[in-house]
Amino acid sequence: MKAAGAAVPAALLERLALGQSGGEASGVEPVSGEAHVVGQGQDRFDEHHPLGFTTILFRVGAKESGGSLFAIEHRGLGKGGPPEHFHLYQDEWFYVLEGNVRFRVSGKETVVGPGESVMGPRRVPHCFAGTGEKPARMLITFTPAGKMEEFFRAVAVPNGPKMDAALFARYEMRYVGPGIVG
Repeated sequence: MKAAGAAVPAALLERLALGQSGGEASGVEPVSGEAHVVGQGQDRFDEHHPLGFTTILFRVGAKESGGSLFAIEHRGLGKGGPPEHFHLYQDEWFYVLEGNVRFRVSGKETVVGPGESVMGPRRVPHCFAGTGEKPARMLITFTPAGKMEEFFRAVAVPNGPKMDAALFARYEMRYVGPGIVG
């Protein structure tokens, strides 16, 4: 399960590095031809998204890629994380930038450090939690974007809703059970 780049095709990594979503190949047209730069520690929309165990920065909005990609950054990921769940229509790719993160994907657990990545394919149960004394920082992409931006806008607010089966179903995910205890 542990892979540093092998989980994501090199062509996709190159397109992401060049700021291309890959929508050209799939027939999804970008919303605009304008590029944008999001500075380190900044949110794409200058918003604040607290989630209890982390703060989320939106890096690429769903509309900017014509729906083919949504990207977020977890900053200050402490001990804790989301419940175990899976996405009906999105593949989720995790890239650890700082610290260590424990992942459970399809029942198997591993700890991933800086420069390492994990692929969570659609319909495969997964969860994660920060580990160690130092908070982690991690980039996550969802392809296609689906309802993930809407989900994070709904839950990453002070006193957000309970993360349960009904909430997950509303955003095309399925709740499996408790997450990893940091």
